[in-house]
Amino acid sequence: MPLRDDVVDAREEAAASLGEMSDAWVVGRARELQVVGQHSDPQRRESTLREADELLTEARRRGNPRMIGQLLCCCVTLRLCTPGLAERAVPLLDELLTHARRHRLDVLRADAHALRGRLALMDGNEENALNQAAEALVILDDDLVPDAMLGRRSWERLLATALIDIGRVLTQLGVYDIADEVMARAHHRIRESGGPYEIATHLINRCRMLLGWGLRLERIGKQDDAHARFNTAAQIALSMDGSSQEALFPRIPGMKDAEQLPVLVAACALAQPDPTHIARLEEVSAPDQELPVRERIIVAIALFRCHRTAGHRDEANEALSAIKEETAEDVSEPSLRISLVREYAQQTELDPENASAALRDYAQELESELWTMRASRSATLMARLDRQRLNRQHHAITRQAMHDPLTGLPNRRALDAKLESLLREPASQPISVALVDLDGFKEVNDQRSHAEGDEVLRVVARTLSDTLRSDDLVSRYGGDEFVVLLPGVSLEAAESALERTVHAVAGLPGSLSRGVTLSIGVVAMQPQEDGNEVLARADMAMYRSKRRGGNQVAAVSVDSAQELSSEPPIWIPPEAT
Repeated sequence: MPLRDDVVDAREEAAASLGEMSDAWVVGRARELQVVGQHSDPQRRESTLREADELLTEARRRGNPRMIGQLLCCCVTLRLCTPGLAERAVPLLDELLTHARRHRLDVLRADAHALRGRLALMDGNEENALNQAAEALVILDDDLVPDAMLGRRSWERLLATALIDIGRVLTQLGVYDIADEVMARAHHRIRESGGPYEIATHLINRCRMLLGWGLRLERIGKQDDAHARFNTAAQIALSMDGSSQEALFPRIPGMKDAEQLPVLVAACALAQPDPTHIARLEEVSAPDQELPVRERIIVAIALFRCHRTAGHRDEANEALSAIKEETAEDVSEPSLRISLVREYAQQTELDPENASAALRDYAQELESELWTMRASRSATLMARLDRQRLNRQHHAITRQAMHDPLTGLPNRRALDAKLESLLREPASQPISVALVDLDGFKEVNDQRSHAEGDEVLRVVARTLSDTLRSDDLVSRYGGDEFVVLLPGVSLEAAESALERTVHAVAGLPGSLSRGVTLSIGVVAMQPQEDGNEVLARADMAMYRSKRRGGNQVAAVSVDSAQELSSEPPIWIPPEAT
């Protein structure tokens, strides 16, 4: 059905008006909508999401990668906090992650992983949620350089938002100690560059974390530590009086924040449960408020304790039993769910039949958590095994790239890399470099077979390695030539060591060496000399050994280099094998 002309005109006018706004205004408005949408009634949340989508369309039209990334993040967040729309966040979340990778927007990439963690928790996939949070933390653990195109303050805001989103995932998973560290990092960033709504959102999330932590500490008998967390949350709640007046939250004018925002009301009640909190708790948790599951559970536990303190047995039991039934199928808040069932099971005023059923439910919840932990450990083990397999494959591929397949020795690439590293290490000086050539090897290949020639190369390679130090690098350079690096060895000492190698090869049984011997030229590397230059001199020294009949070492110093002038002046590297 086509739209009416007046509707079309209104939309075109709105689009034209939006097109006149600056980039900064569009991004700032998106940040406002992100806060409003998380603390609004369903009708306002719907209009907020619609406006955010329009801003995203405008950002895509302008093509600014940073603006597009921030608008994608906003639209994903709004869908995740709107009942029934989480699945519609998936394509946008995938786009956000791809977009952030392509444009190297690391903070937004970390936030995308955190938002994926929230989505995983909605499906009850704790292992995936934990992996996503870990991935996000790894990205932010790097030495991030502020994005100059965003400006320092905007970049700090994005970083704080990503940290808060990671902290929320860790809080839902019950990993409170690490969540606390992450939230502290967010606080450090946001206090300098955040606006009123970002600061208020951060404080509310910190309250949620502290309350969940306190309830978890109670489960292991640490009552004093739990009470300390409740008190800190209450202090934060009371310190926010008036701070949300500029924070875009729906509010009742003239009423304190700690009396109208559900998590703040619950914080004050859990710190000091008494009848004075009952009316406010009941009002903020009324059915028409449509609170998130985590807040409904926290408020219900706070309401139960206040009713119990007042001696309202029936009302106390009703406060817990109602929320327990409503959240029976919800898997997004595993830690808080156990705290709720534990609270219900601890009621001594229940009749024996109900008490028995409550204890069975609590035991079942604990068994489920233990099973999840076991499954998580199995998944972690498999992930580590997969990582080890990948590492081994990587090492194998790396070894193939840096080693000669016939002899197992380092190849030319490895030699060049080692030579470069030695030149950067003062402790490796002096460096002697030897070029080794096999006498009579061509006859072995021609008169016997290439298979026997290959075996001779392997035998010589082992003998070279066995007769030299472990610190010396023996590499196959091509054909029947080898290069030896002797770091920290003078020319005289290198000559002596290599003579032992010559004698060792000459003394091999004929069945192994096929009569092959070694001609070696060795030189000392000079300052400012590069690899090709020193190898050219070693090659000329090796020719001297050949002309003297082979089966010997020719050590040539710089002073005697003129004596080699009759040798080929240019060294031509052999073809790589």
